[in-house]
Amino acid sequence: MKKSIYIISLVVLFNLQFIKAQQTPAPKQSKTISIVGATAHIGNGNIIENSVIVFENGIITQIGPSNSVLSKGEIIDAKNKHVYPGFILTNSTLGLGEIDAVRATRDFDEVGGMLPHIRSLVAYNTESKVTESMRPNGILIGQITPRGGVISGTSSIVQFDAWNWEDAAIKINDGIHLNWPNNVKWDRKTKRIEPNKKYKEQVNEIKNYFSQANTYDIKSNKSKNIEFEAVKKLFNGEQKLYVNARSENQIIDAIDFVKEFGIKNMVLVHGDEAYKVSTLLKQNNIPVILNRVHSLPRSEDDDYDLPFKSASLLTKSGVIVALEANGQMERMNSRNLPFYAGTVSGHGLSDEEALQLITINPAKILGIDDKYGSLEVGKSATLFISEGNALDMRTNVLSRAFIDGRDISLETHQTELWKRYMDKYKEN
Repeated sequence: MKKSIYIISLVVLFNLQFIKAQQTPAPKQSKTISIVGATAHIGNGNIIENSVIVFENGIITQIGPSNSVLSKGEIIDAKNKHVYPGFILTNSTLGLGEIDAVRATRDFDEVGGMLPHIRSLVAYNTESKVTESMRPNGILIGQITPRGGVISGTSSIVQFDAWNWEDAAIKINDGIHLNWPNNVKWDRKTKRIEPNKKYKEQVNEIKNYFSQANTYDIKSNKSKNIEFEAVKKLFNGEQKLYVNARSENQIIDAIDFVKEFGIKNMVLVHGDEAYKVSTLLKQNNIPVILNRVHSLPRSEDDDYDLPFKSASLLTKSGVIVALEANGQMERMNSRNLPFYAGTVSGHGLSDEEALQLITINPAKILGIDDKYGSLEVGKSATLFISEGNALDMRTNVLSRAFIDGRDISLETHQTELWKRYMDKYKEN
């Protein structure tokens, strides 16, 4: 028996030598760094040509034109290059799943319907090779979000260079995610889209649940209800309610719902037909996290380019818009976030306006804009240097990246393979 255990242990150790963990997280910034000569894209619509950015202890201390800011410390020559704030990915399951076809690697969907107390953060895997692959495209921060059920659970915001979820956390339990019922459904018999006959019943179930949570008194109840306690923070404004809804009717009903229950902060997620109710969204100060840009129109009556121009339609109506990558193979496709913004920039928005959809706008929606989302004095030095336009896949080539001033690695399993096969073809 002991011999068998010994042999098995040797086999495991032998195999482990071929399993490479994520790059070691960078140490804290220990010296002043100045990035000199780059075009700085602030993230709020402004640009500084031939800029100087100085940061110390992870915080930007100076930023401006080279003739007004004195560089010091380590000098990084970024002439003819571009500097951007770290891109922010919203509504993502990064770190909660690795291989879609392997059930044991998926931890984003718990059993049950009403799960506001389920926290995605404690399941977040900092060793994910998929998460690691975001950094070379400038995606440095993400909202880690559970899936499934009617109430999926609670999300948190992390940075993508950490030892564990405690180190990664930027904002813990920022909001609860609700999947609003579909008012239509596909009928297999008629092979047509038909009204959902159970729609009102399903909406009433949500209302009854929130009604109970609203009247639940933590102090007077002998038995503790952790579900209702989790929901309580929606009513006092400590957390946001992220409502996943697509159609015009769904969105209107969801807005009426949050008004009825006095929920202070709602964020619309997906919002395929949000442009139809943009005035209502603006009036109620409801931002939108738009569905993946590289998608087909939802209805045969929609314009062919509606997914590309929806962000522009909403932005011009005064609605705060951010982008997500939810959908098929969402974790792998998340690396395309800057290119979704690049597509939007060709359909009604300028490059700098499109940039805001993945920088300052998601920072505002997630409530972290006091530290992240733009290059400003007093904010975190979470930024990167690109050889060219970071919204263009042809020129989004990063040379350096920093999270809270820490000089992070841009090496991944993919970059290692790229170098390996480049060497092979050079030999030929």
